[in-house]
Amino acid sequence: MTQTIQEMLQASSKGGGTSQKTIQYMDTVEAYNKWAEVYDTDGNFLQALDTLQLRDLLPQFLAKVSQSQPRQPRLVDLGCGTGRNTLQLLRLAPRDAEVIGLDASPGMLEAARAAVRKETLADTDERPRNVYLELFDLLRSPPAPPEASLGASGVVSTLVVEHIPLKEFFDAAAAILRPGGHLLVTNMHSEMGSISQAGFVDTTTGTKIRPTSYCHTVEDVLVAAERAGFEAEELEGQVVREAKVDENMVEVLGKRAQKWVGITVWFGICFRKRM
Repeated sequence: MTQTIQEMLQASSKGGGTSQKTIQYMDTVEAYNKWAEVYDTDGNFLQALDTLQLRDLLPQFLAKVSQSQPRQPRLVDLGCGTGRNTLQLLRLAPRDAEVIGLDASPGMLEAARAAVRKETLADTDERPRNVYLELFDLLRSPPAPPEASLGASGVVSTLVVEHIPLKEFFDAAAAILRPGGHLLVTNMHSEMGSISQAGFVDTTTGTKIRPTSYCHTVEDVLVAAERAGFEAEELEGQVVREAKVDENMVEVLGKRAQKWVGITVWFGICFRKRM
């Protein structure tokens, strides 16, 4: 069984620290239901970094999707959370594209629905948008994605695989994508994951809440993807894109990034499902 970050850190501890008293580990869906209330406002620097990286990567990814399926693409935001990238897909994809956001957390989906509703109400183009948001638990085995997501030509999944064993993640992605479809994955880098993980502070109790997380290395991800029928493709001449925090980035990413200066914290990879 894949070892969680919590188990890894406990095994490497020589007696533990007092900070553990203020940390509560809980089921991932339960944690994200709580996190949904502050997810977009709590200063998550890794989310901010991911958004910056996707400004370059997402248009390139959509260009690949367009080359393989130029008309009426079906695009899935797998683990859509509060809809951060669901909105970007709506803004960047062709008008006739179907955009489907999937998440296991009802709290996150509620926030995503509000964000999508606000986006579509502000849209001055009278042509309707095909956007759907549905529950889907990536940990369900075998994967049973909603029917509306099947046969997708492109899947985006950002900062999600940290919470999912790799086989389950890529089995689900393979079940959703049509042959020849593309998958864009971003995640916390293992250099960061070896010493920390996702989490937030419950403002009512001051307790640090942490969901289940796994420290996946880039190599682990590449191997698991290949086994599930995917092959990595280049974006901007790179198969793997990595990001390390430096002093110049702190002002942009927020003060929580300061402690991570010099650490590689993020990576992104584009895959294609084999025919």
